[in-house]
Amino acid sequence: MYTMYRIFVLLMGCCFSLNIHAQLKVQFQCQNAVSGKAVPGVTVTEDGKATAMADTSGVAVLLVPAGTHHFSFSAVGYEKAQLTIHITHDTTLVIKMGALAKEMDEVVIVATTRNNQSIENAPIKVEVLGKEEMNEENGIRPANIASILGDVSGVQIQQTSATSGNSNVRIQGLDGRYTQILRDGMPLYDGFSGGFGILTIPPLDLQQIELVKGSASTLYGGGAIGGLVNIISKRPTAAQEGSITLNQTTLKETDANVYLSKRYKGFGYTLFGGYIHQNPVDVNKDGFSDVPKLNSYNLHPRLFFYPKNTTIILGYNGNMNHTKGGDMQVLKGSSDAVHQYFEQNNTTRHSGELVVEHHFDSGKSLYFKNTVSDYTNDFADAQLNYKGNQLSYYSELSTLIPYGNKNSFVGGVNVTGDQFKATHQNQLIPIASLNNNTIGAFVQNTWTIKDQATLELGLRDDYHQKYGNFFLPRLAFFNRFNAHWATRLGVGWGYKVPNPFTPWYMDYTPDKIAALPASITPEKSVGYNAEINYKLDWEGGNSLFINQAFFLTQIKDPIYGTINPDGTLFYQNGNKNVLSRGFDTYVKAKLEEWELYAGYTYTVVTRNYLPQQQFMPLTPRNRMSFVLARDFEKAGLMTGLEGSYNGSQKRLDGSNTPGYMFMAAVIQKHLGDHVTVVLNCENLLNYKQSNVEALYTGSVTDPQFKPLWAPIDGRVVNLSLRLKL
Repeated sequence: MYTMYRIFVLLMGCCFSLNIHAQLKVQFQCQNAVSGKAVPGVTVTEDGKATAMADTSGVAVLLVPAGTHHFSFSAVGYEKAQLTIHITHDTTLVIKMGALAKEMDEVVIVATTRNNQSIENAPIKVEVLGKEEMNEENGIRPANIASILGDVSGVQIQQTSATSGNSNVRIQGLDGRYTQILRDGMPLYDGFSGGFGILTIPPLDLQQIELVKGSASTLYGGGAIGGLVNIISKRPTAAQEGSITLNQTTLKETDANVYLSKRYKGFGYTLFGGYIHQNPVDVNKDGFSDVPKLNSYNLHPRLFFYPKNTTIILGYNGNMNHTKGGDMQVLKGSSDAVHQYFEQNNTTRHSGELVVEHHFDSGKSLYFKNTVSDYTNDFADAQLNYKGNQLSYYSELSTLIPYGNKNSFVGGVNVTGDQFKATHQNQLIPIASLNNNTIGAFVQNTWTIKDQATLELGLRDDYHQKYGNFFLPRLAFFNRFNAHWATRLGVGWGYKVPNPFTPWYMDYTPDKIAALPASITPEKSVGYNAEINYKLDWEGGNSLFINQAFFLTQIKDPIYGTINPDGTLFYQNGNKNVLSRGFDTYVKAKLEEWELYAGYTYTVVTRNYLPQQQFMPLTPRNRMSFVLARDFEKAGLMTGLEGSYNGSQKRLDGSNTPGYMFMAAVIQKHLGDHVTVVLNCENLLNYKQSNVEALYTGSVTDPQFKPLWAPIDGRVVNLSLRLKL
């Protein structure tokens, strides 16, 4: 009835008001003039007045009367575009935006900084693995993003269990618990629900991955002491997108992923579905699986609605992950009095999201985002049957206000929390329930000084229901000296509240984790970073980019674990700090059809609360990596060679591991416009930790697995087929 009433009023107005002009819908699709990629954050003005701003898909929508109109289009890092057009009906126009020649690197807009800055001009350093890298990784490792994250200089993927295959992300030598994982700017993978997080996110579903090394707690709250990883999902564009990826490996892994998306005038959608099947494999023939049995299902549909100057997103993300590893005889169903060991994790994660983005005619923006996630792990081994559930939530309301000459203000409030409960157990579990609830407010102001320098000040104040107040300032500065040289400086404060389920060097079963002592206190940190960039372009599209970065992070009241006589893991505060410092060198070069990426990271981490053996275990002091790729465009062929050297690491007992090389090679062939075939080989040299030492001690019935410092799955070859619909 309400809709009929509106139509009636509209018709009556048209009949009795002769001077009413029909409003026509004009949709602008803003694209990079060279790459054709969407350009978000473009401000559309008419006669000098801002009328709309392009969303993250590069789309801006206006309602205008029929007639001749003069539009201007501007965005950070791009030349201003002009358009004069006579409009007589609803229409969609493609606007080609030319990148400014003086930019330090390809123009990429990042979401992590909250203010639509380009990656080159942001005072806080954000490293981006873009859509092109996601497409390439989809052909190489379609199951998850662990491998591509490990390729980033200064980032280490630490496998914490030989039985389940679980892993976490370490940045600048710090534990994985100091890395905050976000999905579209919202935390989903923390505490008990952090298990198997990055192992359940496939690259085909992603637009890009953004990484911040060093303290980033001011941006998104507690946890980001070492850094954060923001995983950005794809959004629909006006062009229909559809692809199917099929993959098979020599380690008996089969993957099938599908992605569909389309944006219409007032509606859009994205849909991802994926399945992984993995048979257990005993690579080193010691009787235990080095790769667990796995069946994983992913479903991620999102609906997009586009009222005037507004984007509304409704989404669901579901994952079911069933893993079982251990004694191969048990996995084959032939257990006996000796062969009994196994570990089984049946996890389910159901997450819902609501996002509302509104862009005012003045250029201001208002954002609301909310997510609720329910995570359950049904765990079993030879002695324990256990089921735990964590309900997590996050809500945020924020605003972005551009003003003056490329200045901006960001402010907002958020509430976040989680509730854990052990719902089933066949023996006493030390931690039966756990709650965390935090409310926070944040502001960030960015000043542009004469187009060459940018100063950014951020402040956050969080209040935790148990551990009280945390005040977190952050200061960052960026300056471009000329077309070749630029520098960044920054300092930020952070914190991490105690949580017994955060990742450690190894995974511990729930019955082996002691409850937190009443005297334990949160960890607090301060981090410093400095870097200098050099960029050189010359004829033929050739370029050289060098980044030299330095970092130092100090953690006060660090929480560390010790093993009690009964075998339980007990957490406590250290009375002296943890200090991480080092430098990171990154080189990117393009010469004709060749591309080279090379990095070297030097990291020293000391645990000063220990009287002896103050080293950080399983942390290489020296790590080097490179990627060399050649694109044969006419032949539709791409080849690549990748390598890394991991220096010696300290085991828990203080002994040294040997350094080792890891190599990989890939060949990609396009067969027409719709078919791509990828042949990839990981670990060409077949280096395994079991080449040096046994992976476990003790008996076959009760094995004690050692911490992992090198690959255990050996050489792997995979063949993938991608069909572009």
